[in-house]
Amino acid sequence: MSTPQQPQYGNGYGANPGYGAPQPGPPPGYPQQPPQPGPQRPGAYGQPAYGAPPPPQFGAPQQAPYGYGGPGGMPPIPPKSGTAKVWGILGAIAGVLVIGTLVSLGVFRGGTSGGTGTSAGPKYKITVPRTLVGGEYKLSKDISQQAGSSVPTDGSNSHGMKTAGGQYTSGTKSMVMLGIYGTIDDPDLAVDHTLQGMTEDGKTEVAVEEKEFTPSGGGKPLTCGVDVRQEMGQKITLAFCVWADSSTSGNVAETDAAELSKDPASVDLQALADKAGKIRTEVTAPLG
Repeated sequence: MSTPQQPQYGNGYGANPGYGAPQPGPPPGYPQQPPQPGPQRPGAYGQPAYGAPPPPQFGAPQQAPYGYGGPGGMPPIPPKSGTAKVWGILGAIAGVLVIGTLVSLGVFRGGTSGGTGTSAGPKYKITVPRTLVGGEYKLSKDISQQAGSSVPTDGSNSHGMKTAGGQYTSGTKSMVMLGIYGTIDDPDLAVDHTLQGMTEDGKTEVAVEEKEFTPSGGGKPLTCGVDVRQEMGQKITLAFCVWADSSTSGNVAETDAAELSKDPASVDLQALADKAGKIRTEVTAPLG
């Protein structure tokens, strides 16, 4: 009596190559080789015509660049653990802010030089403190190098720019701070383009129209609003504040894992502006 043949698993799909008919898959727990992904389909701002380098991946490994989706345009696989989910959210927020920064530089949108405040040259830089808001938020990841690989040094409205940013957490709250510093010709234009860029990925839309808020602790007004983003199969409420001057531009965006789909109208933007005003002070330092 002949001995039964065991199925072969060499190709990782449960098929026995050379026999024509598929064999039963491997038993539970037997490791499989994942299918190789096909060519990447460019996202809204991944088109080579713009000349920008491929965006970095922020957050979990299964997160596609900027949260645009997986290989071949397929949606990303939702993270299984709560920690991975938080990183996926942070990565999505970082991607939104990076796109806004690119647009603010005029990389994807034509800008004009206003020539305001540039004669004296840059005076300040953006830093990445270990904590924000007096220790409330703890730095979980410095993304300066990753973001800087996608943000060019020069744009139509800004010149000699450097990038600094970090992902922060406080309990269930997640925050991303991203800033650039150098010479900004027209700060108002930089803010306007940043806001437009944050909703140009096809997954983020304005929920509460942005407007200026003056922090209770003093300082120049910030522009704050609320967007809603489709990410990982659900809506994420994303509150943000943006500011710019002749040598720095900064964005902060926050969401809460305990209330991912929070009613955008219920977000206290004055409270966020107060928080962002403190962050602006904490991350801004004299240049040199």
